[in-house]
Amino acid sequence: MSNARLQRARRTLRVWRLTARNGARFVAHRARRLVTHRSRHEALDSEFAIRTANDVARELGNMKGALMKFGQLLSFVVEALPPEAQQALSALQSDAPPMAPEAAAAVVRAELGAAPQKVFLDWQAVPVAAASIGQVHRAVTRDGRDVAVKVQYPGVGDAIETDLNNTEGLYRLVGAFALKGLDTKGFVDELRDRMRDELDYRLEAGNQREFAAHFAGHPFVRIPIVDAATSSERVLTTEWVEGIGFAEFLATATPAAKQRAGEGIWRFAQHAVHHLGAFNGDPHPGNYRFSIDGEVTFLDFGLVKRWTAGEWEQLLPTLHAVIVHRDPTLLVTAMEASGFLRSGHGLAPETVYEYVSTPYTPYLTDRFAFDRDFVKQALATIIDVRGPHAQVIEQLNMPPSFVILDRVAWGVNAILGKLEVEAPWRVMLLEYLFDGAPATPMGEAELAWRRRRP
Repeated sequence: MSNARLQRARRTLRVWRLTARNGARFVAHRARRLVTHRSRHEALDSEFAIRTANDVARELGNMKGALMKFGQLLSFVVEALPPEAQQALSALQSDAPPMAPEAAAAVVRAELGAAPQKVFLDWQAVPVAAASIGQVHRAVTRDGRDVAVKVQYPGVGDAIETDLNNTEGLYRLVGAFALKGLDTKGFVDELRDRMRDELDYRLEAGNQREFAAHFAGHPFVRIPIVDAATSSERVLTTEWVEGIGFAEFLATATPAAKQRAGEGIWRFAQHAVHHLGAFNGDPHPGNYRFSIDGEVTFLDFGLVKRWTAGEWEQLLPTLHAVIVHRDPTLLVTAMEASGFLRSGHGLAPETVYEYVSTPYTPYLTDRFAFDRDFVKQALATIIDVRGPHAQVIEQLNMPPSFVILDRVAWGVNAILGKLEVEAPWRVMLLEYLFDGAPATPMGEAELAWRRRRP
């Protein structure tokens, strides 16, 4: 058997073992529930979620590549889990097991022509973060600039190709978590395309330069500058950003700083979607750095989604029907026309609207305060395939482009829920949909910046 086939077989076996373990655990959990008093059900559910999350995080974290990325893409659902389970899955975002210092040095040597101690004035062998495709080291350039150097894991490209070529396994893995209406094949194919892009750091560098140029001089969006001289296909060097991670910021920041950070993250996402036509498809907390006053620096532009011809136009009528018009009949008409609802569904417009509008609740009122309970309850409603909206879920036909955008929406919602940010979100969204008047001082600052741009 060839090395590639052997690697594929080994990784596939690990996925099947993971699936089998947790399938058996679920069966045992349901059996225990049947013979346990109702008062103990919540505790049993928490125990099951924690054990499963730890198992998934440990297995996918060690595997790296596409399967770990899949775990990261699922991480937005952690609000519905106990805190211990949330912590386990969140570790996939930036705290995966790192590679040995010698392995990282070998990648730098192969890519940049010399050992990291020769390329850089100073090189910290212990990484500051490790994720699905690479890990980050702190260094100092020969001209004295502090930089962050992302080094790709050796062999991760082959591992990812093995995962991505094993379409049957990915379809099964995604299908186990997906709603019935999700185009599983389309979603996996979209993921495959985006992940192949992530393997080439030259593409990520181009994405980051594009975003940095677009947001140059922005009043509250900070994007690190790429150092082209020490970047390559498998090494990406950018300016070092001082700041703290999300967990520390959440624990130490003032309410005013959290408000500023939350609105900044929200506005960055909205501006990218509406005005740039390209957005970061992976908005997890590990991709932000925070100052104590709430200024946010945006990191990692490897997973960037760009609208293709007609995609955004396909989505807009549905969004307008939900948010702008708040009209159930118009919503059903728009969803039928765009293919979001299967023909002959026979659903009442009010029932469809009640389900589809759930994550958009903040935009249906004049003012809304995000919190963890809202995110948890909204997500529970959306994924409850046996609940009161089961018939709607059965008839949904969500395209892959919508799933990626939905991932951004849920990711941002989860962050806002943790930050407990309150704002006039509806009026703020109209700024981006229809160039409406700014609703907040940050909106006024952004509009002034837009008017100054050439």
